Amino acid sequence: MRALSLIVVVVWHWAFTILDWKPTGPEPTSPLGFTSGLWILTWLLQVLPLFFYVGGHVHLLSWHRARARGTGIGSFVWRRIRALALPALFLSGVWIAVGAAVTYTFGVDWMWRVVLLVLSPLWFLGVYLVLIALLPVALWLHERYDVLTLIWLGGAALVVDVLRFRYDIEGVAWLNMIIVWGLAHQAGFFYDRVVALPRRYDIAVLWTGLFALFGLVYSGIYPGSMVGVPGDRFSNMAPPTFVIVALLLFQIGLVEVLRPAMERVLERPRWQRLNGFINRYSLPLFLFHTTGMAISLGLSWWFFGTLGDRIPPDSWWWLERPIAIVGPLICTAPVIYLFGRRPRPVAQTPDRDVSGSISSDHG
Repeated sequence: MRALSLIVVVVWHWAFTILDWKPTGPEPTSPLGFTSGLWILTWLLQVLPLFFYVGGHVHLLSWHRARARGTGIGSFVWRRIRALALPALFLSGVWIAVGAAVTYTFGVDWMWRVVLLVLSPLWFLGVYLVLIALLPVALWLHERYDVLTLIWLGGAALVVDVLRFRYDIEGVAWLNMIIVWGLAHQAGFFYDRVVALPRRYDIAVLWTGLFALFGLVYSGIYPGSMVGVPGDRFSNMAPPTFVIVALLLFQIGLVEVLRPAMERVLERPRWQRLNGFINRYSLPLFLFHTTGMAISLGLSWWFFGTLGDRIPPDSWWWLERPIAIVGPLICTAPVIYLFGRRPRPVAQTPDRDVSGSISSDHG
């Protein structure tokens, strides 16, 4: 799930980010704003709920193992924060230095927009680091109140939306950055119990989430897309709305329904090696994939004089999407090799810790 979620995120950014270059700099937009009905695909392709769900499960497992070795919760949390924060801070520092140098040397004011676009996916890591810092509270709630914690978090997310949309208190919406993603992360604590449920319950969770999505979207209150689309009144993601809770339910149910097929595939040695390879380089791939994309665009402008996309996208643009990932992939690979090498590979074995959603204990 982690490897698949990561690939979906990266390919989406590489292939389906439309850049409109204006005198003030690049402005990103989405092809969903120029099509009709394709937003339904975001119910499958917006995979951040699964990212947080997987991260919660693995954090719980890792904490149990660390506690058995005598590690304290403070040390455990600090090690995880450091493992994720240091490479993110390094990347941010490099791009800020590049932005300052280019702006000062060439007087290109819009360079800061480029820096912002490259670093924008790091909002995910910011939220994730907050959830890691709150892990002692999450563990206490899980041990004391069990599934009630999920119900309370879901109710809190719904209350925030009521205050936002019924009483026009916009500022309260940002509480859902922690409440909704905290709910997805906390749901991962129940992963083993979900897996152990009879198959009929998997199907029930899938349909519950799907009907909830349908009802919320077609109520006219929420947009249908699970990503930001130009022209929508607001985005279900920034900040997240209660719709993302329904999306989480739907995706958990879907994953469990597909689990037998996925397990059969992962019994094959080639798929095991591919899965292990992606997970081994998951953190540097996530961190540097927009850097590779920026390098690819810069080389395209340097050699071919082309920059930006056709707006609105035409048929040729859609046909070129498989090719669009080639340049960023080639430019990202050496960056991952240089900055993402690890002393030993990740192995999915019972006695080997695997950290949060996107990095290993040994990374």
